[in-house]
This record gives sequence, C-alpha cells and structure tokens, in this order.
Amino acid sequence: MNDISMPVSDIDWDTWQPEEVATLMFIIQGDSVLLIRKKRGLGAGKINGPGGRLEDGETPKACAIRETNEELIVNPLNVRAAGELFFHAEDMPRIHGFVFIATDYEGTPTETDEAIPLWFKLDELPFDEMWDDDRLWLPQVLSGQSVRGYFTFVEESMLDHKVEFTVG
Repeated sequence: MNDISMPVSDIDWDTWQPEEVATLMFIIQGDSVLLIRKKRGLGAGKINGPGGRLEDGETPKACAIRETNEELIVNPLNVRAAGELFFHAEDMPRIHGFVFIATDYEGTPTETDEAIPLWFKLDELPFDEMWDDDRLWLPQVLSGQSVRGYFTFVEESMLDHKVEFTVG
C-alpha cells in the first residue's frame, strides 16, 4: 500500500457528494443487538447492522425497514433515527449513511442470500470482524446517543475520522 494520507479535515464536506445513500438498522432487545454477517457486496464477510441503498423516492427510514425485512425477514418496530455517517474513499463508493435503532420487531430473524442473523450482547460486540469505524460510534448509538461521523478509508481501512455525539 502506498503512503496515502486522507485527513477528514482536507475534505470540503459542505460540497462533498456521495455516490450512494444507504442505511443501517440496529434492533436492540434487552441487553443484545441483532447484527448480520454480510454474505455479498461491499463489506462481504464483515459483521454489521442490516441495511442498504435507498431506492428512488424512498425515505431513509423506509429504506432501513425494507432492507432489514429483505435481509432478515423481520419487520423492525419503534424505529428512531440515530445519526448520519459520511464515508469518503477513492477506492470504494462515497457513502452517506443514515443510522436507525429499533427496540422491537415482528417475525423470526432468518438467514437469506444476503445475510446471516447474529445476536450479540451490547458489551461484547465483535469489533475485530466489523468495519474499523464501528468501534468509534456504535456503542454510544446503542446506548441512546445520536452520531454524526466523518470517515476516510482506503483499501477498507480507516485513515481518519471525526465523530460527534448528541443525546437522544
């Protein structure tokens, strides 16, 4: 790998445009959260929340619910917005992500062509199998805070970040 440096501060986030707009959903039950092992696409093999790209005319919340239903055959309930994430990379799509939390669901988490459902204790998240940025914001989001995060990546490795939290 070349000596590549891409500080978050070098990017003009006011004019930055994503190539994709996507969502992540985290369903919390008691002291556990429902995650997936992604089977295909960007991040295949990694553990994350279910989610995916917005379709034309779709709101981020509707997308998060639809993608969770498609990937795990469950319908998340009591869904609330929990923040926004901005990912800049030269070798991957630039993504504007919307994060959602649900506190209940209907159905049975089921493996699909896209994802394997996995439950984890909130204090035992598998960060070594997740994206590098997740450890910087996911625990706070799962504890009720909202996040606004900016990240730069190359070759699926995080180079730099700026993360801000608000309560609720």
